[in-house]
Amino acid sequence: MTLMVKNIIHIEGMSCGMCEAHIADTIRHAFPHAAHVSASRSKKEATFVTETPVEEAVIKKAIDETGYTYKGMKTEPYEKKGFFSRLFG
Repeated sequence: MTLMVKNIIHIEGMSCGMCEAHIADTIRHAFPHAAHVSASRSKKEATFVTETPVEEAVIKKAIDETGYTYKGMKTEPYEKKGFFSRLFG
C-alpha cells in the first residue's frame, strides 16, 4: 500500500463537457505524473492524485491561463492499494 496525495482544485467557469476536458488536459500537462485526473462542472472542482503535494502557485497559474477562475485547493491522503489489499483488505 502506497500513500499518495489527492489534490482537490476549486474552479469556477466550467459550463460544459469540453470545459471539463480542457481543465483535465491542463492538469495532465502541468503534472505529467498525475493520476485519476477528473473535472466536474457541477461540483466546480477538479481532482487528481500525485505522489507528493503539488505547489499551489503552479496549479493556480495553469488554471488561470485557461481563462477559468482558480478559487483554491485542498489536499487529502490517498491510499493506493494493491490488488490483494482490495480483495482481502
